Amino acid sequence: MRSKNIVIGAVAAAFIAAGTAADAKTFRYSTSGDILGLDPFINNEGPTNTMKSNLYEGLIHRAWDLSLHPALATDWEQTSPTTWRFNLRKDVKFHNGNDFTADDVLISLDRIRLPASNMTFVVSSIDRIEKIDDHTIDIVTQYPDPTLLLNLPNFWIMDKEWLEANDAFGLEEGAVVKTFANLNVNGTGPFMIEEWVPDTRTVLVPNPNWWGTPWHNLTRAVFTPIGNAATRVAALLSGEIDLMYPVPLQDVPRLESTAGVQALQGPELRTIFLGFDQHRDELLDMPGTGKNPFKDVRVRKAFYQAIDINAIKRVVMRNAATPTGLMIAPGINGFQPDMNDRFPHDPEAAKALLAEAGYPDGFPVTLDCPNDRYVNDEAICLAVVPMLKRVGIDVKLNAQTKSLHFQKIGRAEQWNTSFFMLGWTPGSYDAHNPLQQLMTLDGEGQGTWNCGRFTHPRMEELTDLIAGETDVQKRTAMIREAFQIHKDEVGHITLHQQALAWGIGSNVKEVKQRPHNDVDLRYVMMN
Repeated sequence: MRSKNIVIGAVAAAFIAAGTAADAKTFRYSTSGDILGLDPFINNEGPTNTMKSNLYEGLIHRAWDLSLHPALATDWEQTSPTTWRFNLRKDVKFHNGNDFTADDVLISLDRIRLPASNMTFVVSSIDRIEKIDDHTIDIVTQYPDPTLLLNLPNFWIMDKEWLEANDAFGLEEGAVVKTFANLNVNGTGPFMIEEWVPDTRTVLVPNPNWWGTPWHNLTRAVFTPIGNAATRVAALLSGEIDLMYPVPLQDVPRLESTAGVQALQGPELRTIFLGFDQHRDELLDMPGTGKNPFKDVRVRKAFYQAIDINAIKRVVMRNAATPTGLMIAPGINGFQPDMNDRFPHDPEAAKALLAEAGYPDGFPVTLDCPNDRYVNDEAICLAVVPMLKRVGIDVKLNAQTKSLHFQKIGRAEQWNTSFFMLGWTPGSYDAHNPLQQLMTLDGEGQGTWNCGRFTHPRMEELTDLIAGETDVQKRTAMIREAFQIHKDEVGHITLHQQALAWGIGSNVKEVKQRPHNDVDLRYVMMN
């Protein structure tokens, strides 16, 4: 099959026409936390990835409406069940003026596969990339991969010459590490870094030599992290910034009633959930006991049934969330509507399960939670604490900024957590992604954010089979089986899909709200 060079239609035409306007302006925007760095192959986190996608490009670009479009590849063709021929775009320059060629794709594949990378899952099906000539490559997969094209937008291409000249090939894991590639950028994307001062501001300017026709009219973009939600709202209302997200749910009516300001709302494809340490023989919070209660499914189900998700929806989320029983949202390929039910909220049943498991008086545990990443993240955790205490669990809340939170619960500190919050939007928008990243351990690129180390032999097997199954009916049946195992085993406590809420000032003419709740500067139009 051969790709079609699709445009975005009337929307794209409007952006292209406006991109030539002479009255372009600075766009100032803010969210709750800063990016974690600029290296394409570490810190797989939503706002961080979105910032990098303004600067780097893949062979394919995913537009605001999730459609796929040619980027550094002009077209592609499947020449066998496991081989794809990509024709690379000619006359593309990196920000420093170096030419883009097939050699850059090859070295990017080598680099994304380094042990410290947490983006290996993007290319886990690829056996090798063969250079045909400077602008033609063959991607050869280990098996027929139905999600290859869905993953390639996250395979950002780096400059071979730049990496070698700056001795920047190696990777170091962790948030805001001081490596050259994490502090500097040389991509082919539509924007360039003018300045990054961590936790203060990131300034971008358009790439004057970008190969494409701009869909925006920006001459400058300034991103400022503002941790305090009330301060973000005040900055928007005073005109200091042009866009902020997320809007505190209680402030949505206020914005809607303020002249010159609007609240843009919509569904998000991110699922918020809680996870448990199911790997250690002794829980970190129970030293000297030799016990880890979370290895017992009865304890995991007790925690699940102790949490009143409808109260969280009503009080904490102000009805701007959709409770879920699955680890993926409607809109993700493989979603099973009839499986989206939850275990009932039942504190008495939770107490009985704990007693049956040998913990009638409960046990101590720390809940690790971010306080600047998801909508009302700390407030959700604060609500969970008394719910669990009612069934006898002695919960201590550890809420901190996302860089420290992800560092603690993730691979950098060897999953240093007993009980944690995490949110996930599948980068491929396919069910295989969370199965691979959150619910399995074995194999290349698997379990990168499986912080509780949940595993099940049949799920490991199914995830491998799903990766290479091209028959839709067979693949769907295997996804159902995997999700059912995860539900039966209470691998995680699914909470909800949060709603998007952005506040937009009068200087913004149009912005496209993406369902993964991050701002792509390609789709911003200023008055």
